[in-house]
Amino acid sequence: MATLTEHLIKLTDHRDRDLLELTLAKALIDLVSIQRVLIARVTSEDGIRRWLDVVSLDARGGGKVVDPLRVEVSRLPRLEDAPDRLRCIQSRDKIEVAWAGEDGPRKTYFPLFTEARADEEQGVLEIHSAAPLTEEALETISQLHHIYRNMYTLLAYSDRDALTGLLNRKSLDDAFYSAVLEELDGVMDNALQASAPGSIGQERRHRVPPNYWLGTIVIDNFPLLSDKHGHLIMEEVTLLVARLMSNTFRAQDRLYRFGGDQFAALFHCPDEALAFGAFERLRLNVEKFSFPQVGRVTLCAGFTRILADDSPSTALERAEQAIDFAQKNGRDKVCSHLDLVRRGFFGEVARTGAVDIF
Repeated sequence: MATLTEHLIKLTDHRDRDLLELTLAKALIDLVSIQRVLIARVTSEDGIRRWLDVVSLDARGGGKVVDPLRVEVSRLPRLEDAPDRLRCIQSRDKIEVAWAGEDGPRKTYFPLFTEARADEEQGVLEIHSAAPLTEEALETISQLHHIYRNMYTLLAYSDRDALTGLLNRKSLDDAFYSAVLEELDGVMDNALQASAPGSIGQERRHRVPPNYWLGTIVIDNFPLLSDKHGHLIMEEVTLLVARLMSNTFRAQDRLYRFGGDQFAALFHCPDEALAFGAFERLRLNVEKFSFPQVGRVTLCAGFTRILADDSPSTALERAEQAIDFAQKNGRDKVCSHLDLVRRGFFGEVARTGAVDIF
């Protein structure tokens, strides 16, 4: 069994926020006498907030890690369906619930963060134990939880675009390779080792399923608009496009700003038509929006299915080829790389090599 120090090292080794919950849960199972640990986050769709259990581990073995990109949000329980969890995040304090007497089994809830956070960062750490948690157990939980919060905040700061709050370019790599963490089946340690810095490679690359989509988005005629209206006005346009993206895509979809007028989206959906529909909704929402001092703004989007042997750069290369086609053929449109290949406009993009350079 790993020591507290060893688990602290694992928690601070990560550069991927999505794996912090798994590492925290594994440490708690190893170091504290508990039966089960769950970490649940708040997610939303169509204005309805729901619970997403991202990690669940049992002391007897087994558990699961959920890929938020693949979740059907409409099937998740609403916040009010778990009143103790809801009370925990509302009070921003520990909640203890016993159901078989003062010394019997209980659930103890801790807010993931005690300060105000965006909905997608709110959540609870839920611990099941056979008896009340001891002072020693509470101290260990507090120490690990504190390290988790610190690491999450540091990574959140480093992987966000300062202007829009969307994810930045460097965060795409980790999200790309960790998008398909599967249900755990006695391989917790292997999952953690695969997520360590320097170990992301071919073994994880070949786990990417066929229904992930990556698209890039650019604002049409951005340099001309910038020359006409000035840098500050175009910053406001960029910020408003980012907000329209956030309102158009689902809460669990990954949205990026790569800089300037270039954005991107990484998400899971069953087929090409639905992926096209997501980008088309964004295009229409931007087209009908009245931007202060600028008026009408349009955009182009190009997207591709992620293939099993893709790296971020090879998938982006195909998406950008599709967006180039859109810009050269009238702008204000969405193009699928798959569709353009089927129609014979160009073939598959040649691989540029196994090593990604960013």
